[in-house]
Amino acid sequence: MSRSVVAGVEISTEHYIGGRRVASQKTFRDESPIDGARLAEVSAGGPVEVEAAVAAATDAFPAWAALGPRGRLPILKALAERIRGRAKELAAVETADNGSLLLGNLHRVVPRAAQNVEFFADWALRLGDEKIESEEVVNHVRYEPAGVAAIVTPWNAPLMLTTWKVGPALAAGNTLVVKPPEWAPLTCSLLADLAHDAGVPAGVLNVVQGIGEEAGAALVSHRGIARTSFTGSTETGRWIASTAGQNLVPVSVELGGKSPFIVCADADLDAAAQTIAGQFLNAGQVCLAGTRILVERGIADALLAKVREASAKMTVGDPREPTTRVGPLITREHFARVSGFVSRALSAGVKPIFGGKRHSAGELYFEPTLFEIRDDEVEIAKHEVFGPVLTWQTFGDDAECLRLANSTRYGLAAMIYSRDPARVERLSRGVVAGTVWVNCFFVRDLAAPFGGARESGLGREGGTWSFDFFCDVKNVAIRRGSLG
Repeated sequence: MSRSVVAGVEISTEHYIGGRRVASQKTFRDESPIDGARLAEVSAGGPVEVEAAVAAATDAFPAWAALGPRGRLPILKALAERIRGRAKELAAVETADNGSLLLGNLHRVVPRAAQNVEFFADWALRLGDEKIESEEVVNHVRYEPAGVAAIVTPWNAPLMLTTWKVGPALAAGNTLVVKPPEWAPLTCSLLADLAHDAGVPAGVLNVVQGIGEEAGAALVSHRGIARTSFTGSTETGRWIASTAGQNLVPVSVELGGKSPFIVCADADLDAAAQTIAGQFLNAGQVCLAGTRILVERGIADALLAKVREASAKMTVGDPREPTTRVGPLITREHFARVSGFVSRALSAGVKPIFGGKRHSAGELYFEPTLFEIRDDEVEIAKHEVFGPVLTWQTFGDDAECLRLANSTRYGLAAMIYSRDPARVERLSRGVVAGTVWVNCFFVRDLAAPFGGARESGLGREGGTWSFDFFCDVKNVAIRRGSLG
């Protein structure tokens, strides 16, 4: 069995199919963005491995579905406990693999991964046999597993976002084929081991590693797939939706964002400034980040001074260090993409308020950057950069604020800082976004709906919405008095 040791943790670099490890002749190189160190040579799957994984999942489906929510509950609880039990190792591997902050992974990301599995296992118990009564019949609403689900996850938070989909999909009774991100595949491999140790039956959870154009394409287009769930770029999401649509497979896609961060004149400016600076965390590689700062003109100077001060404390460096707040970008390719946006903005005459170049911490580190936008049609004000790059615009009234807030093709999230209930009501109703945070950011209740509008996605996840997707919702209408 091919294995690598990363951050002191031994990890299989092979696929996990039908309850066992399977190697491929082809491999791809996995490097750490922290320092470019080689982490592993990972098996690169394609149509052959996908076929085997879908077959294993198909074979395992009847027995897993037949367990019902109560039968699946103890197994999924055991998986959640194993995630918690190896929190330090999972956090260390994730940091080495994608450059995210170690403290954040240890105290927020890994606990949330365990919660994702446990929460949906519990939530599944409350679903099913809802009654809708009419004069003639009693309608019984049932949630039945759809079949084999394809799970395709991104590199910026692979463990958390994989379990966000795996949790409800397994709790619903589906079997799965997970395609991890090729830029950060290692915690998904560890997740397969934890599932095995927790007693998840062979074939219920399969992991096929590989390049998106090979393994991902084979998986999404496979006729044995009943559901496809994806988080990633809008461009890839558009292709996945189109490909799955050829087989009439329902898709849930959470895609890119260019979210507005609105600060009104009556806001708590200190809190707003701290949260704005926090958008640089994870090197800005967060789809939900409020990257377009929209500030009411009367407070712009005062807020900017506070933002400068707060951003200056966002230390750039090794994400394993407890004082670091901004780590590296994921790859040279992605660094070139981010720096390309910045270069084109500078060439177009857009002025940086601060930042705008590579940081001295290393090859893939970029300075926290804030651009002042005077022409809201410039590229950097419209398109997702996915790096530590924010824009700054001012507005005079709510109408102008909403015009600017809704001026992109995205609609993932929005932040509003204001103390005025009537104004918050107007702005939250007027802004196009799947999630609106008021005087806070990134507070997630797993029971609440989450997803994007416009080109930020299709569908909603969370609570019952996840089961609406991963299940076939069946209605059984029984004529009154016709039984027994």
